Amino acid sequence: MGVKKIDHIGIAVRDIQSVLSFYQDALGLENLGFEVVEDQGVRVAFLPVGESRFELLEPLNDDSPVAKFIARHGEGIHHICLDVDSVPESLEEMKQRGLQLIDNEPRLGAHHKQIAFVHPRASNGVMIELSQDAPETADQPAD
Repeated sequence: MGVKKIDHIGIAVRDIQSVLSFYQDALGLENLGFEVVEDQGVRVAFLPVGESRFELLEPLNDDSPVAKFIARHGEGIHHICLDVDSVPESLEEMKQRGLQLIDNEPRLGAHHKQIAFVHPRASNGVMIELSQDAPETADQPAD
């Protein structure tokens, strides 16, 4: 499947501003900024930890998947994201194995990456996100 590393750990929070002090002050991590991902109904902040990152996920509205997650489970780890060589190829391999997916096709995520989610039922309760860097172009620098 071509898993390269853990890209990030997604953490669902009600309010990014209220939790940032822990990550910045207590852990000494730097917030790289905020991004709104309308398609997923979230505002995100990325905080690097070595080669990986924490991704804080704040719902934009009560209907977003992250808001529903918080309502059911409370704030906390939402998903683990794996950096893969190819999201489409990884999805196809998982389909052939009969694994339950949330996304059957890649979609656009933060930082213009291709992403897709594997259903937690396929991985014993842990939601897995697959992520592939956006192709570099002359107009767009690499992340």
